Amino acid sequence: MKRNLIILMSMILALTPPLFPRKKLAQTGFKFLSVTSDARGGALGDAMTTIESGSSALFFNPACMARLTGRFDASFSINNWIADIKHNAFSLAFSPATGRYGVFGLSFMNVDYGNVIGTMVWGNEQGFIETGTIKPSAFAVGVGYAKALTDKFAVGGQVKIATQNLGNSFIVIGEDSLGVKHNLATSTSFDFGTTFRTGFKSLVFGMSLRNYSDEIVYEREGFQLPLTFRMGLSMNVLDLMNMPAKTMACVVSVDAVHPRDYPEQIMVGVEYRLMNMFSLRAGYINPSDERHLNFGFGVNLFGATVDYAFTPYGVFDNVKRITLRFGL
Repeated sequence: MKRNLIILMSMILALTPPLFPRKKLAQTGFKFLSVTSDARGGALGDAMTTIESGSSALFFNPACMARLTGRFDASFSINNWIADIKHNAFSLAFSPATGRYGVFGLSFMNVDYGNVIGTMVWGNEQGFIETGTIKPSAFAVGVGYAKALTDKFAVGGQVKIATQNLGNSFIVIGEDSLGVKHNLATSTSFDFGTTFRTGFKSLVFGMSLRNYSDEIVYEREGFQLPLTFRMGLSMNVLDLMNMPAKTMACVVSVDAVHPRDYPEQIMVGVEYRLMNMFSLRAGYINPSDERHLNFGFGVNLFGATVDYAFTPYGVFDNVKRITLRFGL
């Protein structure tokens, strides 16, 4: 027990970013990496730092993939995001010897921002001309690994390659000619995470650091990816009444989040499970500009799970997410 606590505190000190000064001065790009497409995570208000979720853990905390119950897990998520943006995700996890050699994972995100009419300044009556249709897009591919070092302590990590394509722009070369610039940027980033089963009932403590990277540049100004540090805990509160988890469970999850480009947030999620077949979920995020409450449900039958999440998003359209999950 003492050895586990020493390891845990060492990881906290190593992963915790400076919390002061608290004024947000930095800007970030590639914000699609912060969007949650997984329906279970969306319904729980992203409070997923300590929730074991198979291959989908690669989008939250890779260490939560370490205790994969089967040999194989795959998920596919469809996310109708704000402003008609399509943000979809896929994940895959494989445990070659039931966790003995750890769990290997693969994640993929794809974003379609839709079509945008390009313009440029011009000396006509309107002051601009159209330059055609721009189709901005983005994607990220990651390879992860997680392992339970003891019956209580697990670690995980992921390396990702992310690319964002903002289409072509036209620039003036000389007095009478135009040039074309392809606005494409690529970055490599890293995710790290840990979980620790405290030994008190089902209480779990965990933390993660996501999107750690160098600066990248489109033109002249550099920016970094949305680096985010999270600490969280979760517990099946019905354990306090010694109720069998296979019959009924009510998991409460709380995350404290420190983003690079936004004030600190508290995320709370509640999941009620009946017979491990049907789940009702709700989540709350504070502070948040447009989204606070989140809702959803899940159905698990014959090794397949369908999750749905609904998020009212203020001045934008409501966000709907669907995730299909399979495990063997």
